[in-house]
Amino acid sequence: EHKKQELYEKTAKLLRIAPSEIKQLKIVKQSVDARKKEQILFIYTIDVEVAKEQQILKKVKNNQVSQVKEIPYQFPSGGEEPLKHPPVIIGSGPAGLFCGLMLAQAGYHPILLERGQNVEQRQKDVEWFWNTGILNTRSNVQFGEGGAGTFSDGKLNTLVKDPLKRNQKVLEILVEHGADPEILYVNKPHIGTDKLPRVIENIREQIKRCGGEVHFETRMDAFIMKENEVIGIETNTGKSFYGPVILATGHSARDVYNYLYERQIQIEAKGIAVGVRLEHSQELIDQIQYHRKEGRGKYLPAAEYSFVTQANNRGVYSFCMCPGGFVVPAASGPKQVVVNGMSPSNRGSRWSNSGMVVEIRPEDYSELVGQEELYLRNGEKVDADSPLALMAFQERLEEVCWLNGGMKQTAPAQRMDDFMRKKNSFDLPVSSYTPGLLASPLHFWMPEFVTSRLREGFRYFGKVSRGFLTNEATMIGVETRTSAPVRILRDRDTYQHVTVKGLFPCGEGAGYAGGIVSAAIDGERCAEGVYNLESNK
Repeated sequence: EHKKQELYEKTAKLLRIAPSEIKQLKIVKQSVDARKKEQILFIYTIDVEVAKEQQILKKVKNNQVSQVKEIPYQFPSGGEEPLKHPPVIIGSGPAGLFCGLMLAQAGYHPILLERGQNVEQRQKDVEWFWNTGILNTRSNVQFGEGGAGTFSDGKLNTLVKDPLKRNQKVLEILVEHGADPEILYVNKPHIGTDKLPRVIENIREQIKRCGGEVHFETRMDAFIMKENEVIGIETNTGKSFYGPVILATGHSARDVYNYLYERQIQIEAKGIAVGVRLEHSQELIDQIQYHRKEGRGKYLPAAEYSFVTQANNRGVYSFCMCPGGFVVPAASGPKQVVVNGMSPSNRGSRWSNSGMVVEIRPEDYSELVGQEELYLRNGEKVDADSPLALMAFQERLEEVCWLNGGMKQTAPAQRMDDFMRKKNSFDLPVSSYTPGLLASPLHFWMPEFVTSRLREGFRYFGKVSRGFLTNEATMIGVETRTSAPVRILRDRDTYQHVTVKGLFPCGEGAGYAGGIVSAAIDGERCAEGVYNLESNK
């Protein structure tokens, strides 16, 4: 990052004025352009306030200078008649937290319920799991305050195009609660798994200061319904809570999907992606991406990559890339091996990892499982047209990975080029995965539907990025929690369920988001839906 004085001087030169004529300068966006081997550039978008603005605009006629007026996002002020009961939010991931914060600041006194622990205790539970293999099924990488994104890179980039600027509001709120202000302008912002818990804790305390309630170790067990309306919930603690329900339980709350299915509350199967975590040395990725033997050197950030291609009519792509990061166990139930990636804020480890996954659609179910029969928790056989078909496939693949791994979360792994040649790996590179790796023929026991497409994708990625396809890279199984396997259907205008009043499916677990920022935005949308309940009375 350049010094402020350098930016003042460069901006003044572009505007043909003296630096002293700049009244205020703000970085709107910063990115690194490493496409040319001979020159790496930092690219800035600058919001600048100057004296005699109109004269300068007339004088400077090029596409590097423009006038932009943006209206920031504002939550509605509230209706005229209060709700009979405060809204009840199930889940404290980004969707639940941001929904709760919006409603609390607007005076709705929301009740936020979380099956897992607060983020402080959750960190201890996760570290215990990583060190011992002993899993707390209520407090882990998937469940607990902050949601699944807490133990990740803390990436904040999103593809959501929102004319109301909710995405900018999300970033501003994160900064207000302790995130580094640079997330407001860097091209690919991230917080880091070491700093994210403190931000989450601060948001929770703000909700409480505004009159909201937060209850941990409190799991929703059933809806309380009156005719065709959810009017509250029953919990595992024996206590019931009344009010409209925002269901923000995350993509791994499979018991919730089972409950909705059993109650015949309309859901549908949604496409997912599965594959592996691919781990390289960060030094190699720096050399490849910056086109230099010395890698990133002293001033450049740890290099990232993003790959996508098509293989036999399905997408193959990198997912949740973690430069300078670690591969970690991410199971949420017994007999599962699931892996994920995370990075600290400094991205300072010697490894780089990314999910490498294959798109799967509901119609692929029969080809995925072949002759195998899968069953739900209640013993019901899963057919190809079941809304829970891909969830059942996820569960089965995680169990197969566990069977091919070992005790205490040892993960099956294979060298990248060995996988390409369908060859067993007799040893493995040193890995960041602390429970340990077990050499295993992923090409043999993972579905051919997935492995054949991964091979085709790797061939392409190796061509466009020379050196990427190497036997010094390790494939670690399996990456399955890329998104929810189910969508809980809702009305696009009210955000309520399509057939059940008083129920607001929300965030990634409901099938309407895919990451921290998009989930937070959806939380804001559902908060607006609760406001509409009040204002439309």
